[in-house]
Amino acid sequence: MAAGTALSDFDRAVRRVVRAIPKGQVSSYSQVAQRAGRPGGARHVASALGRLRDVPWWRVIQAGGTLAREVAAEQARKLRAEGLTVRGRKVLEAARLRGD
Repeated sequence: MAAGTALSDFDRAVRRVVRAIPKGQVSSYSQVAQRAGRPGGARHVASALGRLRDVPWWRVIQAGGTLAREVAAEQARKLRAEGLTVRGRKVLEAARLRGD
């Protein structure tokens, strides 16, 4: 996060939720939004993750198990390091999607 940029309450809620995702598991943007108190706010989660530098952002994926296009290579590398199988932009263990 850039120096001097204040976090919103939602940013702090996203930080709390994403930090709670266990290593080797993933959650969708919509699941994070729901847990952070903003149902339907998946795009807001993506924006918040762009401001947060101290969270395991790579554990947040699209609902269908797809990686974010802009960071797919780095995200895939980090998820593989945690034991997940990624082919192309897809996490094969989507069953490990952390449920509500």
